[in-house]
Amino acid sequence: MPISATNFSLSGQTGFYRGKVRDVYYVDDIMVAVATDRISAFDHILPRPIPYKGQVLNQLAAYFLDATKDIVPNWKMSMPHPNVTIGVLCEPIRIEMVIRGYLAGHAIREYHAGRRVLCGEVMPDGMKDNQAFPKPIITPATKAEEGHDVDISGEDIVGQGLVPRNVYNEMVKITRALFERGTEMAAARGLILVDTKYEFGWYRDQIYIIDEVHTPDSSRYWYADQYEQNQEQGKPQEHLSKEFVREWLMSKGFQGLDGQQMPEMDDEIVARISERYIHLYEQMTGQKFVGAPDDAETIERAIEVGLKR
Repeated sequence: MPISATNFSLSGQTGFYRGKVRDVYYVDDIMVAVATDRISAFDHILPRPIPYKGQVLNQLAAYFLDATKDIVPNWKMSMPHPNVTIGVLCEPIRIEMVIRGYLAGHAIREYHAGRRVLCGEVMPDGMKDNQAFPKPIITPATKAEEGHDVDISGEDIVGQGLVPRNVYNEMVKITRALFERGTEMAAARGLILVDTKYEFGWYRDQIYIIDEVHTPDSSRYWYADQYEQNQEQGKPQEHLSKEFVREWLMSKGFQGLDGQQMPEMDDEIVARISERYIHLYEQMTGQKFVGAPDDAETIERAIEVGLKR
């Protein structure tokens, strides 16, 4: 059964937070993140969970965190169950570092609206949909406690005192290095990493990655072998990310705006989304996805064992 929510009482538990897709338990300075099968888009949680989505995302996150820890340390300590990561508790820097290699997603919507500057970054005139930028652009957003994140430029981040300039420059450096690594890893699996986001925090006076890296919830992927032909023929690129969920919602008249009704999800769309997540896991890692038992008792027992190690 897909996991909509958990309600554990862990040994030594000191706090709990329910996010859009994760249930987070705090045990002193340790964080236990349970990846549920909830799915969100346009900052709204969709009405039905997606089977195995939590396991796919958690295992992909671990895969990429392990593959990038030479660039920047991260919060992960262990993964006692495919739905669970145990890690150090960091102090969040409330900025999302979004980096875009192509004119797609939010950038393309801004471009179609006639805007050529996004978060202080210039998008050249005459670009085609899904065309590569001359150089990847960084378009940060402030992390909202509730509702939509807000676009912001690097200059405004520093000017408003959100972080000092030297810290922001370090975040930019790490962001570009991570994106370059992600691009190389994607290319090796026949994919294009289109854009992604990174979230940072402080742990013992050092910058850490505090969230997932290069998963389909935080990134957009295309098939590399189809890219050029689709561009020449003016066809849309096939997504291996959550963008197809957003597109399905938009086709049903929903973009998260006030007064819009969330569409119902039938068994077919739920199954299609689950298949897409599993396919991306196998495409990205080259490994066969095998679902693990995800009942609440099994997960809670695995967490308790993991916390004792």
